[in-house]
Amino acid sequence: MRQRKKDVVPSTADISSVIASTTQWLLRSYPVTGGAFDAARAQAQARQAATVAAWLRYPTEADAGLVALVGPGGSGRLDWLTGADAAASGEDGDTEAAEEAWRSWVDEVVASWAACLLTAPDLADAAVAALTGCEHAAGLPLDFGRLTRPDDHDRRAAALLRHPDLLAPVADLHRATLVRQLRRNPLDGD
Repeated sequence: MRQRKKDVVPSTADISSVIASTTQWLLRSYPVTGGAFDAARAQAQARQAATVAAWLRYPTEADAGLVALVGPGGSGRLDWLTGADAAASGEDGDTEAAEEAWRSWVDEVVASWAACLLTAPDLADAAVAALTGCEHAAGLPLDFGRLTRPDDHDRRAAALLRHPDLLAPVADLHRATLVRQLRRNPLDGD
């Protein structure tokens, strides 16, 4: 009997909602000012940052499974911090159910770490290097070039998304934790 080949990145699917929602939160909080091409470039950068941050935050299949089970906590504090809570609400203060659904899958730590990676090239390089032993990256070629080596077009497309002063309130929330994480192997325990 043939054995079924194990999926290369089984736990990435468990945190794909966290990655997608955190990417969306970043893009809505720091919008693109250009056209569709700029929007695609900014989305690629935000998604790469959120992916690296999520893989570092939840480095094992067990970690990813646990967050998929209990949920990451949502964007409430981040929305308040950036003023997005007012923008997400209607005139009467009611928020549409569709808005709330994706916001509940935003992970504050992942968003903060992604903000750090988008604004600090040295941290982005160290974070990508730390992924080499990560279960999510097993057997995959790692190419996070839009995050670690953005060209001039990428920088222009994501001017707000990469602006250190604008992202500082979010990045500073959990920067120290990211730095500690990068000083050790991401698969080591606390």
